Amino acid sequence: MTMDKLLTVCGLSLEVARTGQQVVKSVSFDLAPGEIFGIVGESGSGKTLATRALISLLPPTIKVADGSVSYKGRDVLKMKENELRHLRGAEIGVVFQEPMTSLNPSMTIGRQLEEGLILHTKASAQERRSLILDMLKRVGIRDPEGALSSYPHEFSGGMRQRIMLASVMLLKPALLIADEPTTALDAVIQRDVMELMVELTRAEGTAILLISHDLPMVARYTSRIVVMEKGAIVEKGRTEDLLKAPQHPYTKKLLSSLPFRGRPRQIDLTSVPMISARDIIVDYAGRKSLFRKNKPKRALHGVSIDIHEGEVVALVGGSGSGKTTLGRTIAGLVTESEGRIQFQGRPRTENWTDYRLNCQMVFQDPYSSLDPRMTIEALVEEALRPVPGLDGKAKRKRTLETLEEVGLGVDYAGRYPHELSGGQRQRVAIARAIARRPRFLIADEPVSALDVTVRAQVLDLFSDLQKRYGFSCLFISHDLGVVEQVADRVVVMQDGRIIEEGDRDTIFDSPKEAYTRRLLSAIPALDQNEKGGVTLKWRLEN
Repeated sequence: MTMDKLLTVCGLSLEVARTGQQVVKSVSFDLAPGEIFGIVGESGSGKTLATRALISLLPPTIKVADGSVSYKGRDVLKMKENELRHLRGAEIGVVFQEPMTSLNPSMTIGRQLEEGLILHTKASAQERRSLILDMLKRVGIRDPEGALSSYPHEFSGGMRQRIMLASVMLLKPALLIADEPTTALDAVIQRDVMELMVELTRAEGTAILLISHDLPMVARYTSRIVVMEKGAIVEKGRTEDLLKAPQHPYTKKLLSSLPFRGRPRQIDLTSVPMISARDIIVDYAGRKSLFRKNKPKRALHGVSIDIHEGEVVALVGGSGSGKTTLGRTIAGLVTESEGRIQFQGRPRTENWTDYRLNCQMVFQDPYSSLDPRMTIEALVEEALRPVPGLDGKAKRKRTLETLEEVGLGVDYAGRYPHELSGGQRQRVAIARAIARRPRFLIADEPVSALDVTVRAQVLDLFSDLQKRYGFSCLFISHDLGVVEQVADRVVVMQDGRIIEEGDRDTIFDSPKEAYTRRLLSAIPALDQNEKGGVTLKWRLEN
């Protein structure tokens, strides 16, 4: 190892201890001090396992079969447990994908941030408090003093990720491993967290190892990347060069799976809307107190929206903007405090049964929305129970036809949800929704938890089904790249209000509101080239 390398991984191979099956195969790369280095690949590519081996945090079922990991000239794989304890946190920090599982829900933020300082520094209690408050200010926590006595559940996902970043950077590590640090966050918060991470690490000279399947994000922040498939590195190089001219078919497949804008469709906006929501107000009960009156929290402030026949209307906005509340209210899962909702020009309450048959919903997480004790066939057939005029034989026929339509087929009918991948479970959720042949579909973040190639497959499936059956759709998403591909019209929400709406091209090319411009500036515009690569250009930036 040369002295200008902070970390050198050479021929690292990992295998399942019980079977000997290799899950990481001869991975090699190096990292210089202060460098931002990316590892990209889909779920199951081995990128997380490979990086966990760098600090000897492998699951008990996985063991190192071969290779070495050298950090500042020391072999990490040969370190004893007490050496590793000094290495983790103080020298190498880790920001995990989901901060809610990384932060202890039973401990205050102050205690959790202080823990690392107690273990790795000799700072006094007063010095520790001063360091913590200063770091909380740097990561953008509005009330650092109040945060010390608060618990993780009292913060949004973006704020929790900032706190997690603060806990890591307090110790000024030489290397920061960021494992999918922004996957569950909306576009603006993703960019804010990444910019903050880069700013903090540059100030301290910290190197970053960024693990992600989000290629645009990796492209923006890294200088070099490696691409992993099935446990092996298939391509590596300078980020810009690799994206412009990928050599390996898998890299080309990843890049071709990124969302691109399609041609605009002609939608008749003069007809009676399929769904018309007018002046919708939703109030949630506030926190109860013995000494003060319970004050409700207003989630929607007089929102109005129309969705026409065959139209896909995308509802976008940051976390807490009210988009999911609006979708659930239209679906009848949340009761509006004020306002009215019409279905095909008539109040939905006039024929509630017909409305529920024709309004279906696809949820964000199919694993929690599918009963784990039911087979796939039973799950899809369950949606047909209330449909009049279908006997048992007809229901089974419709169920199997629907499974074929979503690309699963009869072979999957007898399986259970846990036997399917995330993309396959989302196909089942879509099958349940379209089995009744509904006139209106609400898709709430239907692809946010999926890898880039699986996401592309599900979006293509969704578009094919929408063309085949012509259902209207309210597509709720914080992924503006996906919205650009599927939407006919875009509605932007902020703080429970609609602030801008229009056809897709107008909103993406000429947004009027500052908030919309901020949303769009957080995602890239992608141009494909003849070499199977892409050029990334950040929107609304001169």
